[in-house]
Amino acid sequence: MARFPRGLYALTPDAADTPWLVAAVRAAVSGGAAAVQYRNKAADAGLARAQATALAAVCRAAGVPLIVNDDLALALAVDAAGVHLGAADGDLAAARARLGPGKLLGASCYARLDEAQRAVAAGADYVAFGSVFASPTKPGAARAPLTLFRDARLQLGVPLVAIGGITLDNAPAAIAAGADALAVITALFAAGDVAGQARRFAALFATTETA
Repeated sequence: MARFPRGLYALTPDAADTPWLVAAVRAAVSGGAAAVQYRNKAADAGLARAQATALAAVCRAAGVPLIVNDDLALALAVDAAGVHLGAADGDLAAARARLGPGKLLGASCYARLDEAQRAVAAGADYVAFGSVFASPTKPGAARAPLTLFRDARLQLGVPLVAIGGITLDNAPAAIAAGADALAVITALFAAGDVAGQARRFAALFATTETA
């Protein structure tokens, strides 16, 4: 069975410039991103296919899993390492069956432990909680308290991902609360030096102990 890695989980921004996106993701993985999620809410089917194909090649060469957001068919088409689904993105058990045991299945569980329990029962390899902090990507998102990670660690046997408004300043609190991975968009890809920023995030996992 595949195991979702601990560390920085780089989520791509809505970028139409594919060469820029490929270079930015290459920089992120060179800096130590443990996993990448292709997430582009603005892309049409053709652009999404082209970008996901390019990023799959980058991640495969680096030995880093590429997870496709919301689109199981696209994940399978580009032979990505897995797919991440939200509450409205399809049935998790059906996705698990189509992916097979060698691929990763992630689930957004927002601020609900019961939803995470159902996701794990359906075959999710990791669950994501958020928004843990105020998020520039989803400013209206409900907040997930850090105590949720402590409760989830006691009840779930899968890696826990923190998402939403994560910066270098607040990331240690999420890791200390029990997050195995930090899903970051803006604080990573809006940085002038993406590789350097990835290194700084990755270093937090070497210096911060899980509570």
